Amino acid sequence: MSVAEARRVALTAQGFNGLHRLEAVGAAQLRKGVEKLGLLQIDSVNILVRAHYMPLYSRLGSYEPALLDALSAARPKRFFEYWGHEASMLPIDCQPLLRWRMNRALRGQGVWRQLEPFAGEKRGEADALLARIEAEGPLAASDIAGSRAAKGMWVWSAAKHALEWLFWAGLVASTHRRGSFERVYDLPERVLPRAILQLPTPSGVDARRALIERSGRALGIATVDDLRDYYRIPAPDARLPIEQLVEEGTLIPVRVRGWQQQAYLHKEARAGRKLEGAALLSPFDPLIWHRPRTERVFGFRYRLEIYTPAHKREHGYYVLPFLLDGALVARVDLKAERKTGTLLVLRAHLEPGAPQCTVERLMGELRLMASWLGLSNLTILPAAAVHPLCCEQVCFGNIRNS
Repeated sequence: MSVAEARRVALTAQGFNGLHRLEAVGAAQLRKGVEKLGLLQIDSVNILVRAHYMPLYSRLGSYEPALLDALSAARPKRFFEYWGHEASMLPIDCQPLLRWRMNRALRGQGVWRQLEPFAGEKRGEADALLARIEAEGPLAASDIAGSRAAKGMWVWSAAKHALEWLFWAGLVASTHRRGSFERVYDLPERVLPRAILQLPTPSGVDARRALIERSGRALGIATVDDLRDYYRIPAPDARLPIEQLVEEGTLIPVRVRGWQQQAYLHKEARAGRKLEGAALLSPFDPLIWHRPRTERVFGFRYRLEIYTPAHKREHGYYVLPFLLDGALVARVDLKAERKTGTLLVLRAHLEPGAPQCTVERLMGELRLMASWLGLSNLTILPAAAVHPLCCEQVCFGNIRNS
């Protein structure tokens, strides 16, 4: 098939077939949205909006974020937090499929290097915290006396490291996150449904086969690397499950012209008829989070520049690609200035070949996003006028408080 056909399949699988995003969005639509995607990535950056809120907004339109919070916190739990594609919100039936990852973490494997000692020489420290949670109930790192670490995004206390290892190993579960975005931990049996915990633990191969099948369904068409990346399955663990899925007919080997890698089409994948519509995408949206796939499917080179020094950034700090009628045609660096109620467009770039209507459609999406975020103003800074076409410079440079 052609790249254009593959792109249509990928967009349809990800819920971008015929975007209109005008109807009221309730809990049922949010629940179905998470289940369709298979997970939502969670990230601490909040310069615009927390990452896990954006993918559902991009597909469904404006909704009340508190609805997603309530859905995550509801008992019995339909969703839980664990390491899926990085930290993720996952459907509860995925829990048994990730126990192999918990078992490896229990042995100090597959975790961050600074957590490895808690599987060995520092196990006693972790067990002491586990006993405290069992006796006292839910606990966050900040609840532990003397646990405050030096300031910094990734500067953690010893208690936080121990709690994170317990979480990774499945010995504790996340009950919720506080307003500060701090994770709160409790015993799995006090967080997760008993019916889920009592399910048999599948073999590692069976579990990873089920995860890759979900990846294939969510992606529509994918290479081996795409399939692995969705749930971050190590390369040596992916070969056999993919072979089994091909043998049973769930994944169908296909060739996409221009792709160097073998592609696999999920048996349920379809190429939707309608790709009209516009949406701004989070850097952590599953449509684009695997950057090599984004470049392969859309011809769009995209890098997250949060950790790039400011003077070396090409497009900005928190840049959202703009999807228009099935193509990625622009990108904008956005910031929610909550004190002034303003959505700031710090920089904007149009892609080569972007249609003439791009600026107008982008402006409409920016206004919708400002409204969704409860921001009354939209301000586009002069630095956003970077496209060489004069008409776009005028549009980007002169609109203020729209």
